[in-house]
Amino acid sequence: MTVRLNIGCGDAPTPGWINYDNSPAVRLAHWPLLTRLLQTVGVIDAGNVEFIARCRQLGIGYADGSGRIPHATGSVDVVYSSHMIEHLDRHEAWLFLLECMRVLKPGGTLRLAVPNLKWSILEYMEKGNADHFVAQLQFDIDKPRGLIARAHRFLTGGRGHHWMYDGPSLSRLVGEAGFVQIEILAAGETRLHDPGALDLREREIESLYLEAESPKATLTQS
Repeated sequence: MTVRLNIGCGDAPTPGWINYDNSPAVRLAHWPLLTRLLQTVGVIDAGNVEFIARCRQLGIGYADGSGRIPHATGSVDVVYSSHMIEHLDRHEAWLFLLECMRVLKPGGTLRLAVPNLKWSILEYMEKGNADHFVAQLQFDIDKPRGLIARAHRFLTGGRGHHWMYDGPSLSRLVGEAGFVQIEILAAGETRLHDPGALDLREREIESLYLEAESPKATLTQS
């Protein structure tokens, strides 16, 4: 049986895949009374409650991208992550890639989709709007103000970006983590034999797509 993981799926899980996210909504999906309490005091809003209910309905599991993926070593065929790794700082991103390497079978596939920094820069060069450029990067800049905002930050940890990548920088990071056969692909392209319902054009305008493999096992002569 092929084991395919979507890490950081948000509200767009892939049918037929095992879907994970680190949103507090995934955990609150098991605590309806706490969810109502947090909504009553204003820490979460109706949109958050709707997402919590969706997580419960779709069976999204909890996994922290910079922590442990809940699968045995060498047990996974494919790990896919879309617009997630930029929410990790450099150390967390490194830990995530090492964890992907751990769970993947020899020759397993890693597929990443990330915002393309080059696209944002080219748009800035064309339009010359610095405020729009910085806002588009979605860095975690604004500090929470007020008790409710601070409580929300405590629960969510902030949802902004902590790093941005272009094709060469992402390829370099993935290679340093030990992956091989690294390739930047056009939207709609994949080396996966059976991507199933995976969206190969997710956020196409702003994204770049990378696929790589974990090293195949080598035979040693006795």
